[in-house]
Amino acid sequence: MSRALPKYNKRRVGLAGGAAAVALTGAVIAGTALAGESSDGGADARTLAGPGTVSCPDVASRLPAVPASAQAEVTRNLQQLDQQIAEANKRLVDTVGQGGPNFVRNAILGPLEDKRAAAIDRIALSIGRAAERPAGLAPLAACTLTK
Repeated sequence: MSRALPKYNKRRVGLAGGAAAVALTGAVIAGTALAGESSDGGADARTLAGPGTVSCPDVASRLPAVPASAQAEVTRNLQQLDQQIAEANKRLVDTVGQGGPNFVRNAILGPLEDKRAAAIDRIALSIGRAAERPAGLAPLAACTLTK
């Protein structure tokens, strides 16, 4: 005895499966098309107010004369500081509406301050190898959020 479905059952299963696939595809397309629309037809409130930007003190203007032997390393670390700010601003945009009231401070500004402090310390060390190590650069690591 054959275990295969009789011909008329195969057609019924195939027809029902095809209809279900078409319905599911239509639902996915409609859901995608309507994603992000609010019930009042307006824009989402979170998109009207920007997430703000990260504002950090300028380190380059506070540095003493950089010896030629340290210039390449100082320049590289200054570029890292700029890149860190750009990444923090991107993360602000990507995470709008996430977390609680201290999310930006704990997830973006805190880690950014730690990264900046390390880069500023590397700058001071590289200058200190060839000249007097600059003092008072640590407060330049802290950044704020401007709206």
